[in-house]
Amino acid sequence: MSYKYHMPTKVFSGKNCIINNSELLAAFGRKAMIVSGRSSAKNNGSQDDVIKALQKENLSYVIFDKVMSNPTIAVSYEGAAFAKEHDVDFIIAIGGGSPLDAAKAMALMVRQDIKQENLFNGKYGSDVLPVIAIPTTAGTGSEVTQYAILTNDAVESKTSIATELIFPKIAFLDATYTKELPVETTINTSIDALSHAVEGMMTVRSSVVSDALAKESIRLFVKCVPAMKAALGKTTGSEVNQSIRENLARCSMLAGMVIAQTGTTIVHGMGYSLTYFKDIDHGRANGLLLAEYLRLVEKEAPDLTGKILAAMSLTTVDDFKTLLETLLGEKEDINKEEIRKFSGKAAKAPNINNCRVRPTEENIKDIYTASF
Repeated sequence: MSYKYHMPTKVFSGKNCIINNSELLAAFGRKAMIVSGRSSAKNNGSQDDVIKALQKENLSYVIFDKVMSNPTIAVSYEGAAFAKEHDVDFIIAIGGGSPLDAAKAMALMVRQDIKQENLFNGKYGSDVLPVIAIPTTAGTGSEVTQYAILTNDAVESKTSIATELIFPKIAFLDATYTKELPVETTINTSIDALSHAVEGMMTVRSSVVSDALAKESIRLFVKCVPAMKAALGKTTGSEVNQSIRENLARCSMLAGMVIAQTGTTIVHGMGYSLTYFKDIDHGRANGLLLAEYLRLVEKEAPDLTGKILAAMSLTTVDDFKTLLETLLGEKEDINKEEIRKFSGKAAKAPNINNCRVRPTEENIKDIYTASF
């Protein structure tokens, strides 16, 4: 088997890892741009820690806190213009996948004149701003990937910038910042991570290295399932303690390392329509579809499905679907016309070519129907 493994991001993990390693920031310049959403980085303590670390090293900073969920192309260009205006040397991205992805797109745009019609073509110059990534959810793994996923209204979906140029230089993983996440968000983001690990094993680019990372990510997810089940229906989520949150952070990072090598499958291609048109959280959308795609894979590659189920200590696809349905709760309503529309879009998604078991449009319709 021939394969490539490349993960250039340095990862520092543990409580206070930002402040304890503040000297690393000075290597990237004298002025940082902090990229975040409007409130979460302020509320969970991560922004304060970043500012303390910058001040400790006598570095200046500006803050761009306009990134929304499912970031747009427009906000990425706005952030890049802000960075140019303030002549920043590097970017510190704080938040879930949305601020991290938007920041990576900004890093590419600041130093290069990229027209919107060329944004996703993969043809970029080598000059980009360094990015330091601080995840405050445990799901996307964006802190260790070369992807920036943006909402693209022109195609009514999400589209990915994919280039090794935007791998973050450093990722700081401090699960303390996730302790106040709502139960629903904790579950949805963890299922996003699970989806990355499982999908990675089902791609044509999977390898012994990526599968090893995927299996460990899956093991960590399964270890956290009892606590997440116990937290269902509760507002505080006290059952999801610090130890569980640390395991979920590792699960997410490892799964990010998986898709950095393998990419994703049609599950993501199908999920994007659920997010764009139905406003279903990305991780939840993947979780709603994942079991039925695995069932399709089982028909052509039963050994592969068996390997994935074994990593979860499960026996059948039905067991897997029951687990996901328990965590996800009541499903949204999807009508036949929506299924037809979403299936047509998914059948044209680039990641369909990355599937070891490639579905037809009719297969995709069946997956939507059986999932809802």
